[in-house]
Amino acid sequence: MRCPKCGKDEDKVIETRMSRDADTVRRRRLCLACNFRFTTYETIIPAETVVIKKDGRREEYKPEKLLFGLKQACWKRNISEELIDRMVANVTFRVSELQDANGEIQSKTIGELMMDELKAVDEVAYVRFASVYRHFKDAEAFIDEIHKLPSQHSPDGGKSE
Repeated sequence: MRCPKCGKDEDKVIETRMSRDADTVRRRRLCLACNFRFTTYETIIPAETVVIKKDGRREEYKPEKLLFGLKQACWKRNISEELIDRMVANVTFRVSELQDANGEIQSKTIGELMMDELKAVDEVAYVRFASVYRHFKDAEAFIDEIHKLPSQHSPDGGKSE
């Protein structure tokens, strides 16, 4: 480790302590060139998640892209910003769980995770998101997707309770 005072990289570790949550290691160091004492902290930086697109391209996972698409789908729906943020956080957490050993995940998996979140919150937002994600070509595709939704309506047309 380079000394912050003299710039030399000759030091020894005097003391090492683990943080309470075991996420960080604190080390007290002594520069052997100038006898200056300093502290360093070590933490694990998670590897970047790489999304494998349908055409085989790879790009870094960016939750803000998911957030943008989700906001588009939820536009003019009664869905709070907090809920939208929570859905993105849920999907991001699941992405970190489902990525492979190389930190890669298929874009299809991310889209399905997002649609599962939306389906539980708002059917209209779900169908909007699905129409973009699945590239609906015509009204028939919308109708087919709506028919796949679980029926929550009573025979008289009102919502069941």
